[in-house]
Amino acid sequence: NATVMLIEHPERFGLSQLHQLRGRVGRGAEASYCILLGGVGEDAAERLKIFVDTDDGFEIARADLQLRGMGNLFGEEQSGAATFRIADPLRDEALNVEARLAAERLLARDPDLTAKENIGIRHVLSARYSRALELFRVG
Repeated sequence: NATVMLIEHPERFGLSQLHQLRGRVGRGAEASYCILLGGVGEDAAERLKIFVDTDDGFEIARADLQLRGMGNLFGEEQSGAATFRIADPLRDEALNVEARLAAERLLARDPDLTAKENIGIRHVLSARYSRALELFRVG
């Protein structure tokens, strides 16, 4: 049962990564400590303050997402600008739920998007996400 963890250069990690590391100590009955060591700039200090102030993994993940960006959901980039142009997944959560439900209803009726009214959707998705769709098929 580890009770102390020392993390050098915590600014090199995302908040979610730091939260996962912190969870590796203090699993027993004894007091535990997670020590962050290294000089940090203003941006990193803001991120680390969130880490220090809460142990709620969902809150940390949301803050990490807001600070670092969500990256490309269908590509290799794990941070940075999102590929979304209209909705913000954090701000527009209810809209995203409704859009997902509408897409599920559409695909239940026309799984291959071959109906006349859905051919345009099929072409747009194929043009935009063909590489990602290949990766999904591979598993």
